[in-house]
This record gives sequence, C-alpha cells and structure tokens, in this order.
Amino acid sequence: MSAQDRVPVGIIGASGYGGIQLVRLLLEHPLVDITYMGGSGSVGQNFADLYPHIAHAVNLPIENLEPEAIADRCKIVFLSLPNGLASKIAPRLLAKGCKVLDLSADYRFTDLQVYESWYKEARTDAEVNAKAVYGLPEIYRDRIATADLVGCAGCYPTASLLALQPLLKQGLVDPSTIIIDAKSGTSGGGRQPKTNLLLAEADGSLAAYGIASHRHTPEIEQICSDMAGQEVLVQFTPHLIPMIRGILSTVYAKLRDPGLVKEDVLTIYKSFYRNSEWVQVLPKNIFPQTKWALGTNLCYLGVEVDERTGRVIVVSAIDNLMKGQAAQAVQCMNIMMGWEESMALPKLTFYP
Repeated sequence: MSAQDRVPVGIIGASGYGGIQLVRLLLEHPLVDITYMGGSGSVGQNFADLYPHIAHAVNLPIENLEPEAIADRCKIVFLSLPNGLASKIAPRLLAKGCKVLDLSADYRFTDLQVYESWYKEARTDAEVNAKAVYGLPEIYRDRIATADLVGCAGCYPTASLLALQPLLKQGLVDPSTIIIDAKSGTSGGGRQPKTNLLLAEADGSLAAYGIASHRHTPEIEQICSDMAGQEVLVQFTPHLIPMIRGILSTVYAKLRDPGLVKEDVLTIYKSFYRNSEWVQVLPKNIFPQTKWALGTNLCYLGVEVDERTGRVIVVSAIDNLMKGQAAQAVQCMNIMMGWEESMALPKLTFYP
C-alpha cells in the first residue's frame, strides 16, 4: 500500500511513554500513516526534540489540540492523555467521523457515577460514553469490531482480568474470595517527574501504594462482575518495583470444587485461550517473568492449585506499556478496522 492509500492517524498526547510506544508501533504498521501529533506543554517542538533517538524516522511537530482540525486530517485518533481530558475531546472527534481509541480511564466505565466517584471528575458526555466499548480484545473482541469509541483497558486490569477470565466465566471460583497482588515497573507512573520515581527513591526498594483505594479497582470489579454475572468485589493491592517496565499480577481465589487439581485447571486455561495468540498459557510448573513479555503484546499465564488451601493461583506477566497500553490499543484498532489483529504487534522480547 502506498503512503497515499494509508489511513491517516493522529496521536494526542504523543510526548508521553504511551505516545512514544504508539509512534514506534504505528511507524511499522503497513496500513496507517501518522499525520498528526498533539500535546500541550510541548507544542511547537518537533517530536525529535523530545526523543532524539528517532529523529531519523519521525519529522513531525507537536501541534495544538484542535479537535475539528485534527478530524480533518485523521480517520483514527489515539488519545494518550491524563484522565479527565479525553472526555472533552472525544465527542468532537466522533462527531466528525473519527474512530477514537482512548488510553486513559475516561471511557472504561459503563456507570459514570463510578468514574466520578473514583476520579473526582464531573462528566457531561453520558450519551457518548454509552457508545464506548471496553478495550480488552480477549474479552470483548466482537464488540470492539463494531465500535467507533474504545476505552482501552488499564495495565493492571489487563494483567489481572486475563488471569481471572476462565475462572469467572466457567464459574470455577467463589468471586468473593478474589485477591490480586500486582507489581509494576516505574514507567507506569508516566514521564512527568515524581519524587517517588526518582532513582534514589525507588531503587533497592519495594512499596505498596493505593491500598484499598487504587483507581483500577472499580475497573477490575466492573469487568469481573460482567464475566461472573453477579456483583464482584476484589481485594487489589498494587506495588511499585524498581524496574522500568513490566507487570506481574498474582491472583488468588477459592475453588468451588475442592476436587479440581492443577492439571484440570491448566487444561481449562489452555482450551479457553486456544484461539488467543496474545495469551500464552505456560506448561505445568512454569511461571512467567516480566522480562519474557517486555516489548511485546503478549500476556503469559502460569497456573497452580494449592490443594491444601483449596485455592487456585494464577500468575500473569505483561509489559505495562505494550499489552497494558499502546500495543493493546493498536490491537483494538486492527480489530475496529477489520485488519489482521496481529498487524505491527511484536511477538518476541529482546532477551536477556
């Protein structure tokens, strides 16, 4: 396909870590062409001024956020913005006929009261929000295929929900017993300077945060409730670990049938994800490491059953900036456009 035939794509919030991942993936996508990059604090600078290492591949300025002008130049727009901004821009882009993929939390919630309660942002776009589809393809692929607006799943929810999906859809566990212990690299905190992310603060240390109050909790609960067909509350505790990227989520739940053994559950997982190329269910007694997923769109799952306690334990590993953010958004775009789902998505990490 020539450059003239490619679909024009815009990235709003291109200067952040999510933005630079999108740029890398979209530059290698054979069916799209990046025609717009937008931001706020970096307006007027060339993208290569922010990321000199890709100056040989990208020569675009960071422009003002003018939705109508963006829509005139783009058919697809990625919003990689802080929470609360996408909901002010997306309706105007949709009105002009754009397909929109939001990487923030703005369009992940079916109930805006839940969003407003946890994110402390008032919303006036209920009609638009009602059209949004949750962007986790392994759960909502069919809905994404017909959507114009996708609220791409968060990083912690992606790792946790892929671990939980077979258990909840097959009714294998008591939903009231779900505990999620997750750890993320520092890139999950974004590119803006933060004291707790300084090398001197984070290196050599491990800390929990957002205990019983993290904003990804209601997002996880919403999708778990949908999968289980009943209201589900989870205990979710995230941790900051001194590495750049990657999430390891360890999920615990009480099995309904105490007779189920590891081989049974592993067989169920392999069957459940047999057609999901981005979810790799590992063999018996093999558990994932975050390094295996770095730079890829893969989610690795390891499964164990503790017959002594009657609990199933699932360990999930993803790259928070890829399957947890930019690569998953590209996966959703491919589905929305009717393209091959794996197009331009990396399958192998750099190792070691």
